[in-house]
Amino acid sequence: MTLTAPLSCLLALMVIGLAHGIRDSLGPQDLDPRPLELKEVFKLFQVQFNRSYSNPAGSEHSRRLDIFAHNLAKAQQLQEEDLGTAEFGMTSLSDLTEEEFGKIFGHQKAVGEVPRMGRKVGSEQQGETLPRTCDWRNKAGIISRIKNQENCKCCWAMAAADNIEALWGIRGRIRACSPTLSPFASELLDCNRCGDGCQGGFVWDAFITVLNNSGLASEKDYPFKASVKTHRCLANKYRKVAWIQDFIMLEDNEHKIAQYLATHGPITVTINMKLLQHYKKGVIKAKPTTCDPQLVNHSVLLVGFGAETVSSQSHLRPHRSTPYWILKNSWGAHWGEEGYFRLHRGSNSCGITKYPFTARVDQPVRKLPVSCPP
Repeated sequence: MTLTAPLSCLLALMVIGLAHGIRDSLGPQDLDPRPLELKEVFKLFQVQFNRSYSNPAGSEHSRRLDIFAHNLAKAQQLQEEDLGTAEFGMTSLSDLTEEEFGKIFGHQKAVGEVPRMGRKVGSEQQGETLPRTCDWRNKAGIISRIKNQENCKCCWAMAAADNIEALWGIRGRIRACSPTLSPFASELLDCNRCGDGCQGGFVWDAFITVLNNSGLASEKDYPFKASVKTHRCLANKYRKVAWIQDFIMLEDNEHKIAQYLATHGPITVTINMKLLQHYKKGVIKAKPTTCDPQLVNHSVLLVGFGAETVSSQSHLRPHRSTPYWILKNSWGAHWGEEGYFRLHRGSNSCGITKYPFTARVDQPVRKLPVSCPP
């Protein structure tokens, strides 16, 4: 059930007003009954995001109300601390604790063994001029629709499948908008080398699985099942619609990552997702103390970059430009900026340079030029 536009605006205004007061009032000695405004906002939240708990007097309802209130206060704190243009507030995830959020949407906390491979960017990148903007969404048949991992910890598999699909689309072999041809992540969950299904993994696990299975089947043949249950591997049953020659890890240098993105296509990155629980829109620019770049736990697809001009409130200060990355998430199109989000570019926001991986779908000796749309 969705809210009408006027009701959505009313809800936003109520949330903003409440967040300031909640930050100052919540604490161990917080007393009931809750303020009427908070209870009303929580009711509207349940309607907008189709939430239901036990009866209004039940313990689960009361616990979720507590969590919701603290999350509104946290979002307001993030809003005040952010150095970019991001807007934080009430989202579909506002009734989850930080621990629940991590367990549902992240991948394994322990990174495990990263493949022993050097970081590299092809020698053809030397001397390349970096375009001002790049957005692979603007070229038809490259970026597929936003997907929803639901309660399955498969961000790593979806990011890897999207990476392979985009690279094949760039080379004109398949179209990302065709469900009969698009490779999908389900096969990676059932057949990955760790056999963990929805229990988590990393993008290099996905790429190694694709190499071991000689490719990926289509979404039509191997549909997604958001279940924690590990299903029987059917990799040999269906025709492969995409495959890879190998995969590489790029240098931990944002300029070179941008060069590779613009001249080869979308890549996968793994970031600290802590701030995404409260993210609504805009460019996130966080301090390392707010979003630790070493604690990465969520894989997404990097699809472009650009810069946003921010007007100054004072005539004494010039307009400033905020460079950003464009990233495709896997939490549904209702989240963030229609399923996407933006991170500040140039400050290693939330650890974006730690594990930049991409498949290669051509033999290394072949160098087909590609051009990213602005």
